[in-house]
Amino acid sequence: MSLWDWALTAYAAEGVADACLELQDAAGQNVPLLLWAAWCAAEGRAPDEDALEAAGDTARAWQETAIAPLRAVRKALKPRAPDLDDADREAVRAQVKAVELDAERRLLAALEALAPAPSRPARPPIDTLVAAARVWSPMTPRAGLVRLADRLPA
Repeated sequence: MSLWDWALTAYAAEGVADACLELQDAAGQNVPLLLWAAWCAAEGRAPDEDALEAAGDTARAWQETAIAPLRAVRKALKPRAPDLDDADREAVRAQVKAVELDAERRLLAALEALAPAPSRPARPPIDTLVAAARVWSPMTPRAGLVRLADRLPA
């Protein structure tokens, strides 16, 4: 299954979106990178240190160049503003959200291209999630990663 299709299925599972958003907002983690790591485990792919580093670099480039700026614009458009028509503001916000989602889809495609071929049976995702989180940040939000791993579909 492609990473994008897997990510859509996983994100729709009960509790996964909340766990991802908590890791993103409270721990500063990159959700597409974490989903890639979990997909690798589910697909029997074993990214080595070089693959993890390349994935982190790719995620960081997309995050800093496209995703974070788009997210900032989308969040800025969320509250009502006295001089903006609500319907127009929401229409623009929806367009920005769609572009942000497209950037995340393209990031996932780039990450999928970096994944090694399947080489073993599927495994629980926690070890790969921790490895990806460590590539992203010096702080490892283990409790949040365990919560995400527990909610991901088997």
